[in-house]
Amino acid sequence: MKTIQITAPNLEETFNQLQNIFAAEYSVDFKEHTLKFDSDLGYGTIKGMKLKGAISFIQFNVTFATDVKLVFTTPKQTLVNFAYCSEGKIEHSFNNRENRTELETFQTGILSNINEETNCLYFSRELTTTASIIGVNTASDTNDINMINEQLRQLFITDRTEDLAYVSSYNLKIAEKIKQLKAIKQEGVVRTLLVEGLVHVILALEIEQHSIDKVKRNQNTGSLTSKEMSAVKDLSEYINNFPETNLTVTELAHKIGLTPSKLQEGFKLMHSRTVNDYIRDVRVTKSEELIKTTDMNISQILYTLGFSSRSYFSKIFKEKYNCSPSQYKAQNKLAATA
Repeated sequence: MKTIQITAPNLEETFNQLQNIFAAEYSVDFKEHTLKFDSDLGYGTIKGMKLKGAISFIQFNVTFATDVKLVFTTPKQTLVNFAYCSEGKIEHSFNNRENRTELETFQTGILSNINEETNCLYFSRELTTTASIIGVNTASDTNDINMINEQLRQLFITDRTEDLAYVSSYNLKIAEKIKQLKAIKQEGVVRTLLVEGLVHVILALEIEQHSIDKVKRNQNTGSLTSKEMSAVKDLSEYINNFPETNLTVTELAHKIGLTPSKLQEGFKLMHSRTVNDYIRDVRVTKSEELIKTTDMNISQILYTLGFSSRSYFSKIFKEKYNCSPSQYKAQNKLAATA
C-alpha cells in the first residue's frame, strides 16, 4: 500500500503537496483547484474549492494502480466532514486504526475528530472511485463562522467523547447533484457560484439523510442494495434520454432486473415520486425546452414526447408553468422579437 501524508494547513497547500506527490498538472480557475495526473501511481482528477461559511470541498475521480492511503492531519474537535461515494468505494479510519469505516456507492458518511488528529482515506487499486468530501470548520475562532457551523458543532462535536464515523443509508439524490457538478461547463466566477450552490445543496441532503436515519433507526426501511440503486439511476437516465417511452412500470422494472415494487421504492427514494410521475415531469420539462428552442408546433411536441392527449398535456403544463403551452410559446416568440 502506498501511504501519502498530507500535513498542509489549508486547501491550497494540500493541492501543492498532492501536485508534487502525483507529478500532476495543476491549475486554478478563480477559486477552484484542479489536479490531473497519469503516472505509475494511477490516473484521475482531484478538484477542490474553499467556500463561504468556512466550508471546503474536495472531489476525487481516481483510479490507482496500487492500494493508496491518504493521511490528513486534522485539528481535534474542529471539523465535521461529510463524505459521499458516487462510484466505487472508499474506506476511512482515524489515526491509522485497524478498524475502518466503508462507504459503498451511494452512501454518505459523517466524520469528526474528537480524540485523534488524523483522517485516513483508503482507495482500492484498479477500482475507479468518485468521492467527495465537504469539510465544515466549526472552530469558534474562525472568522467565517455562522449559525449553521455552530449548529453542526452542537450536533456532531459538542459533548462527544469518541470520534464520530457515521455511515448513512443509500441516497441517490446526492448522486444526481454530483452528476450536475461534473456537468458544469462554465468557467470563472459563474462556475464558482454554480459549484458553491450545488455543494450547499449536497450538504443539506447529507444532513437530511442523517436526520431521516435517526427517525428510522429502529424500523425496517427495506433499502435497496447499491447495485439495485445503480440500476434505478441508469433507468432514470434512460427516461431522460427517451421521455417518449411508453413502457409500463412492469416492463421498465423487467428492463433493469427489478420487481415493480423495488423500482417504485427506488424512484421514491431518488426522486420523491412514482415512476409514472417522474416520466410525466420529465416530459413536461422537455416540452418547455422544445417550445423555447425549436420551431415545432404544440402537436409536434406532443407526438415527439409521447403524449396521447392534448388536453391532459395542457393541464399538467399549466400546473408547472402557470400558463398553457400555446401562451408560453407566444410569450417566448414575442420575447425573441422584442
